[in-house]
Amino acid sequence: MNNTVLVTGSSKGIGRAIAIELAKSGFDIVVHFHSDSQGAKETLAQVKTHQPAGKSRIVQFDIADGEQSKQVLTDDIEQFGAYYGVVCNAGVHSDNAFPAMTEDEWHKVIHTNLDGFYHVVHPLVMPMIQLRKGGRIVAISSVSGILGNRGQVNYSASKAGLIGAVKALALELAKRKITVNCVAPGIIQTEMTEDMPKDMIKQMVPMRRAGNDIEVAATVNFLFSQGANYITKQVISVDGGLS
Repeated sequence: MNNTVLVTGSSKGIGRAIAIELAKSGFDIVVHFHSDSQGAKETLAQVKTHQPAGKSRIVQFDIADGEQSKQVLTDDIEQFGAYYGVVCNAGVHSDNAFPAMTEDEWHKVIHTNLDGFYHVVHPLVMPMIQLRKGGRIVAISSVSGILGNRGQVNYSASKAGLIGAVKALALELAKRKITVNCVAPGIIQTEMTEDMPKDMIKQMVPMRRAGNDIEVAATVNFLFSQGANYITKQVISVDGGLS
């Protein structure tokens, strides 16, 4: 079986943790980055400690650029073969109260996070189907896409849209033995949440702490396991009870 998995936005944070966790499970990882080339190299080095003889490698493109995404992914598949799976982790946020939100802030987040799903997954699906070996697609949504969040109307809309896209695509691909699921992190210790006061987190989260990237990565890793063969069209929250 082709065991190659693309993890977008894996030069740092949750994406890096996912890439490393999947490598531990025996997958070859295609490490994706947009601008952080050094971070991507660091991720690849850690991946290769778990898969020294594998075909793990780096690709660079902007998920918001459809033509570039398609070209890079198509070229990579032509050289190395179809992927077994993909984790759509890359995304952006541009927070602002809705009355003050600019059109650019709205379109940038929607275009990158939601259109980016299409730009990445669409070139991969037919090669995956043609392998007749099944596969895995996981999109990283957010608790904001389930509950909404102040100052994140654009981000919440994009992440809720991902959930809808995943549920519909899961129905289309189920007979192909390709599962499609969402993982929705809550407040996770990343650059995005580092300025949040700990007291605020304790008040918001029933488990009274922020999560960590390993906890998200472990959930994604489970969805790639044989034990998750019968799980599709689901949204799994990793949020300490927040949703």
